[in-house]
Amino acid sequence: MPELRKDPIIGRWVIIATERGTRPHDFKRSPESLGGDPQNCPFCPGNESKTPPEILAYHEPGRLKDQPGWWIRVVPNKYPALQVEGAIHREGEGMYDKMSGLGAHEVIIETSSHTEFIAQMKPSRIEDVFWACRDRMIDLKKDPRMQYILIFKNHGAAAGASLAHPHSQLIATPMVPIRVKQEMAGAKAYYDYKERCVFCDILREESEDRRRVVAENEGFVAFEPYASRFPFETWIIPKIHSAHFEDVQKHQVVDLAQIMKKSLGQIHQVLQNPPLNYIVHTAPLKEMDLPHYHWHIEIMPKLTHVAGFEWGTGFYINPTPPELAAQFLTDMKGD
Repeated sequence: MPELRKDPIIGRWVIIATERGTRPHDFKRSPESLGGDPQNCPFCPGNESKTPPEILAYHEPGRLKDQPGWWIRVVPNKYPALQVEGAIHREGEGMYDKMSGLGAHEVIIETSSHTEFIAQMKPSRIEDVFWACRDRMIDLKKDPRMQYILIFKNHGAAAGASLAHPHSQLIATPMVPIRVKQEMAGAKAYYDYKERCVFCDILREESEDRRRVVAENEGFVAFEPYASRFPFETWIIPKIHSAHFEDVQKHQVVDLAQIMKKSLGQIHQVLQNPPLNYIVHTAPLKEMDLPHYHWHIEIMPKLTHVAGFEWGTGFYINPTPPELAAQFLTDMKGD
């Protein structure tokens, strides 16, 4: 059973996931571990028996569960960081605090194609990816044990992907992660001082300035943040204020799919398919409507390494100004 342990200095919780890697050679990854062969890929059609039973699938009429004929499939992670079974058990160990590693860890298999990256998918299929995420969030939100749900994608081995087949992941936790608390606190402090949402103000500033905007449609703006931590870091923010991703409406999902396809397509072309992560930042499940918080997506290509200075200080060194990154992306030139 995984365990959650709390850092007593800054209050950060750490998952001790014993099922995911216990010996030094478990951390060595060979090229084969990325699932380059579709015949051996557990996420490809025909290999449904290689994953745990599906939780959700978008599929053809009449198709049987855990059989081919699907275009999106959601399954529990075979090697979960947290386990959904059991009750929350908190205890002390000397001066330290820990609790049972309870939560949910699911995989959203985004397509039946082994090589179709999300930037290459039809917008309607990208819409389905976000609908599947929303469906799972709404279902898990009913579980009173869960307090936060994170949707994220690792693309490429350098970004943490262990399988090449396009997929994203969902992890639900029984507490609000400290990174989320920090973002929420910063947004609340800004609102208390100015009586405005900081994300709405960022949208207005970027829409007027235009130097860092890389894509825009009726519902969303994509831009390189002013204080970008990483080269070509890209944020996508909805124009309508909303704290919770799971409250997204149909017309917003249509716009979101289009701007995600364009933004990821720009990064894919200019940077020649780099490894990247993207994360859906949303409010904690038990928080109601929040005037100070605004859900958004952060895309982070893995072009530089976080090293000693960054780990020691929390500062990031970004060699590419966001204005220049935006120019590269909008010109669609990599040279």
